[in-house]
Amino acid sequence: MYTINDITAVIAPQCSFENNTVIEHLIIDSRKVYFPQTSLFFALKGPQQDGHNYISDLYKKGLRNFVVSESPGNSLYPLANFITVQETLEALQALTAYHRKQFNYPVIGLTGSNGKTIIKEWLFQLLNEDYDIVRSPKSYNSQVGVPLSVWQMNDSYDMALIEAGISLPGEMKNLQKIIDPGIGIFTFLGEAHATGFASRQEKVREKLKLFALSDTLIYCVDQKDVETEVQYFKQHTNPRLRLFGWSRKQKATVQIVETIKKAEGTSIRYSFEQDIYNLFIPFNDEASVFNAITCLAVLLYLKTPVNNIAGKMQQLKQVEMRLELKQGSNNCSIINDSYSADINSLNIALDFLDQQQQHSKRTVILSDMLETGQPAATLYNNIAAMLQQKNVDRFIGIGPVMKKYESIFETVKDSRFFLSTEEFLKNISLLPFSDETILLKGARVFQFEKIGNVLEQKMHQTLLEIDLNALRHNVKVYRHQLHKGVKLMCMVKAFSYGSGSFEIANLLQHAGVHYLGVAYADEGVELRKAGIRLPIMVMNTEKAGFDKMIESDLEPELYSFNILKAFSSYLQHRQIKNYPVHIKIDTGMHRLGFEEQDWPRLCELLQSADCFKIKSVFSHLAAGGDELHDAFTKQQAALLLNAAGKIELTVGYPFLNHIANTSAIFRHPEMQMNMVRLGIGMYGADADIKINTQLKNVTTLKTTISQVKHIKKGESVGYGRSTIVKKDTVIATVRIGYADGYPRMLSNGVGHMLIHGQIAPVIGRICMDMTMLDITAIPLATEEDEVIVFGESLPVSMLATWAQTIEYEILTNISQRVKRVYFEE
Repeated sequence: MYTINDITAVIAPQCSFENNTVIEHLIIDSRKVYFPQTSLFFALKGPQQDGHNYISDLYKKGLRNFVVSESPGNSLYPLANFITVQETLEALQALTAYHRKQFNYPVIGLTGSNGKTIIKEWLFQLLNEDYDIVRSPKSYNSQVGVPLSVWQMNDSYDMALIEAGISLPGEMKNLQKIIDPGIGIFTFLGEAHATGFASRQEKVREKLKLFALSDTLIYCVDQKDVETEVQYFKQHTNPRLRLFGWSRKQKATVQIVETIKKAEGTSIRYSFEQDIYNLFIPFNDEASVFNAITCLAVLLYLKTPVNNIAGKMQQLKQVEMRLELKQGSNNCSIINDSYSADINSLNIALDFLDQQQQHSKRTVILSDMLETGQPAATLYNNIAAMLQQKNVDRFIGIGPVMKKYESIFETVKDSRFFLSTEEFLKNISLLPFSDETILLKGARVFQFEKIGNVLEQKMHQTLLEIDLNALRHNVKVYRHQLHKGVKLMCMVKAFSYGSGSFEIANLLQHAGVHYLGVAYADEGVELRKAGIRLPIMVMNTEKAGFDKMIESDLEPELYSFNILKAFSSYLQHRQIKNYPVHIKIDTGMHRLGFEEQDWPRLCELLQSADCFKIKSVFSHLAAGGDELHDAFTKQQAALLLNAAGKIELTVGYPFLNHIANTSAIFRHPEMQMNMVRLGIGMYGADADIKINTQLKNVTTLKTTISQVKHIKKGESVGYGRSTIVKKDTVIATVRIGYADGYPRMLSNGVGHMLIHGQIAPVIGRICMDMTMLDITAIPLATEEDEVIVFGESLPVSMLATWAQTIEYEILTNISQRVKRVYFEE
């Protein structure tokens, strides 16, 4: 525990304060303040956001301690302590590096491209009976995430598991000082963040800097790039580093003799210190086998009794690294977070709950928290304060410890307690759930999946999964391309390109975009009902929708004299003045908008129309992503600026101008003007390869196998007998068809899906509700197995190419009967 003066002694020795507050919590996000009196806010600066802009809001919330690089002056904030430093991020890192040095227990640092979070969580599962472990929340492994992870360390723990991830050279040097791991783990070397490095060798070299002062490094010797760089690193950087490697192919500390994959898991035979041992893990995919063997090596290094290791490894459970948002019964939204039950992941889950505006009522169902390292009374007092801070309407506590401390939760409006999940389910009919957002957060032993099964809407087994982390990342990628001061409009028309409406809009609102764009007023009305407060532009304005637009504070696009006069008359009749509108200029797309010959008459009408307040003048590019038409694209931008200039002279006030769509944001930065419109790029698709490589896949369409059949040579498959098999064939019928949006054009071998990571061609004609796949070459495939229709390993762009269409059509055609599941990792 530190006072504010203890902290200034570390990061700004020139400062001291009379109000020597105790600091327990470090804050970098103004939206995530639970304990303002004991929190310290670091005003971090980014390309598009500046933490200094939120000091006023935080002061109003009761926060009094700030680390800043620009002091706002005490006259505005007379009770505040401002620690002034040159760089706030450097100060955050310096403070947590100092904090790390106060503890002598083992710190295990993990880096690599893939598997860091899985291995960390599996090690927690395997070691928590022997150690009190503090670990990075979820995948907090960045320049900011690592300091927040290390800040959790205290004397109640005796081991730490901390992840470190980098995307650029030079970043690991900072993280090494903060984590200073005695034991290092290098996980799998994949292609993640590859664009930031000149080569794979440079990427390994940079990541190894985490272990500059480590005693031991645990890694797979079979990764050639890793092995070469590790040997060089040991020779030239850390000669005393002990290498504890494992291998399938060559001599190593842990030798994998044999792996046998079965339907229920994998048998592993290994040699260690001249003895042979066997174990079984309940996974058979290659990534899980790799991660499990790495965990095995760690257990052997820590001298875990070999007799115990097999039992522990057999009990490994799938790590659910995601927080899911699903539709529930009785118009509820269910947030299911079974990733872990600790105070830090509860913080994250409550923040996600706070983003959801679709229901006014919020319920939290929480189990006892196990192995937190905190006294129970302190832990549950903190949780009660967090629930109150987030205005939770109803709290349901499950577990004997929660029941014991139920009096602590009297501050929550409606609180109920049950000794077990079974007792809760027996009484669930007495606790009606309707029109609310429900957060389920439970330790594994409480089996909250049983509660989820009761509350969640029964789903068609074909699902569209939407990765909200990836979507947020993609928005950030485009934000980094924007010039200073350029605003961002995100298009959420057509059910957000098939991905949902309020769910996507909630995220965008939380991410701080400036505008949303919809096609029709009805879409905007639904967003308003779901609690979306951002300005919303309606692109296809209809006379029949005027009432809805005014009632829901939507901003219409005016694109013709007919619609302009009709809306003007409507506003005058309602005696409304200065209503926000957007003027559409047709610069060559020839879809909607005022053409050049219309401009004089348009200006004349606007000059006398005091019922309007122009928010923007804009146009639409016809071929912004096509190099062949760049001259035409530049001509369109020039025409728009010409029109906007004339309109501004006419009305006498400034407004926004925008023409750049997804593809033009990067390709034509000179056309960003003062706002851009981001559409399909949010979902990971951009025509420009340079920016496309920085984007992440957002949507994954998956289904399951309903039946497997063995058919003989000469037999036919599907309607019309369009396919006659030429050899004995195994087919799988999967639960998706053209009524779900899978194009019929992909019949008869044109389309493919993924099963167990292997490609399976469509065989026969696609049916309304089902499709048949040839799985002869995938012997492990069986009924109820997962099937990827498109996703990370099979991009939607590939389906679009096979179907001779574009990604937009594939995404927007996904049927509403395909349930959407939203998740954050």
